[in-house]
Amino acid sequence: MYAYVDARGICHYTNVPGDGRYKLNTRTSRRIGSPENQLVKTIIRRSNSALSPNITMNRGRGQFRNGGYTFRSAPQTIERYIQLAGAHHQVDPLLIKAVIQAESNFDPNALSPKGAQGLMQLMPGTARDMAVSDPFDPYQNIIGGTRYLRYLLDNFKGNVELSLAAYNAGPGRVAPYGVVPRIPETQNYVAKVLETYHSYRNSKPSLPSNINVRQMVTVN
Repeated sequence: MYAYVDARGICHYTNVPGDGRYKLNTRTSRRIGSPENQLVKTIIRRSNSALSPNITMNRGRGQFRNGGYTFRSAPQTIERYIQLAGAHHQVDPLLIKAVIQAESNFDPNALSPKGAQGLMQLMPGTARDMAVSDPFDPYQNIIGGTRYLRYLLDNFKGNVELSLAAYNAGPGRVAPYGVVPRIPETQNYVAKVLETYHSYRNSKPSLPSNINVRQMVTVN
């Protein structure tokens, strides 16, 4: 990725620089993951072909923090990223939105006591596996978090309840038993996300025509 900051403090990104203002951004260009990481290889292979290579993304005005920019995105910008991530990974955008509300209440700078970061509260290891170099960048966080959610939905055969439980507690606590673990935090989390998700769907029944919900999720 290449980047430059204009006179207004707005950071622009592209992977096809068109003029000399763009400089190589080593923070986002570094190689993520090892060849042996099958999860990364599987997910990245499925993902790389769908996003246009000719997009210049304006992430909005940000503040410099911890060696990089912390972005403050307008709600409509976050909504656009959710729609893009949903279409790209075939996950209902309203489910992504419900997860974000439960995880961070739409705060791109959210940081949990356990170290989870950004809108979808990615742990550092998960962020690396999902090729997210800056978890406080709303675009990267939503794309990476949705990529992980898609992996969980595939792993649990489209069962949203189990996928959400795994998102909160980790797949290792869900897969051996095939049920939501008896962890109060996880049970409350799953109930909260599903309640919000159904609320979103009831208030906004129509989804983008190019997304088939039945192919993405199964709500029990």
